[in-house]
Amino acid sequence: MNEKKSQKIAIIVHGGAWSIPEYMAKDSIKGADYAARIGWDILLNGGSALDAVEKTVNCMEENPIFDAGIGAALNEKGNIELDAIIIDGTTLNTGAVAGVKNIIHTVSLARIIMEKTEHVFVIGEGANLIGRDNGFEEISEKELISEYALNEWKQFKFKGAVNTFYNVDTVGAVALDSTGNIATATSTGGITGKKIGRVGDSPIIGAGAFADSKIGGVSATGHGESILKVMLARNAIEKLKQGLSPQEAAEISLQEMKSRVNGNGGLIILDNQGNVGFHFTTEKMVWAYIKDDKLISGI
Repeated sequence: MNEKKSQKIAIIVHGGAWSIPEYMAKDSIKGADYAARIGWDILLNGGSALDAVEKTVNCMEENPIFDAGIGAALNEKGNIELDAIIIDGTTLNTGAVAGVKNIIHTVSLARIIMEKTEHVFVIGEGANLIGRDNGFEEISEKELISEYALNEWKQFKFKGAVNTFYNVDTVGAVALDSTGNIATATSTGGITGKKIGRVGDSPIIGAGAFADSKIGGVSATGHGESILKVMLARNAIEKLKQGLSPQEAAEISLQEMKSRVNGNGGLIILDNQGNVGFHFTTEKMVWAYIKDDKLISGI
């Protein structure tokens, strides 16, 4: 790959790879489009890729149509535990959190971990404590629970199971700024009925996200346990490094995951020249990207 800094800017987002019901499709696309524009405006005004992915994901964390922040999936006991990660592709500095409660903007808390502590990954009450120390507003869990998430949990509670193939809705963003820096962010509430303390791929470096400004950035979504086993995001980055296009890297990496561990999911990829790729092996995935002042999206 050409390691020369690019002056192009670009952003790509996803709103989760799963079997999105028809009645949610329009609002899901609308939410992804709006979030992508938030990040694009930051990039257009000379802002950093880190700011762009953080604010883009914040927008999706505020939207109850997505499984992150407000609208997050409920665990086996009907509670919310949130995971997130943010990565600076130039320095490789990373912040990640898992099992966070009562905070909407989990990805912003992950950035605090990256910038204001000596740590990379903080979980549970420790992460919440850092949030409190840095002025994060905590809200009641009730305010985070959406009608859809509650109904899904009731189905789990009374029917005993939820098909996780259809119930994965992580959000993520990858951006390239005018200085050539790439950043990635991913945020999720996980899967309905998950065991208390379960952590999926989303906050794990190389699984749910990865960024290297010399190569590209990736955000993953789908069945977390499968993504973890094959380190999906890192695998896709390695394919970019080998000279594959972002689209080829996305398709082949997901094919390999399906072949190796029978897992399904989705990827968004942005290389260091602003080229985009996305692919999914679930029924649907919400995606949107902006480059050359043009928004393109779908499901």
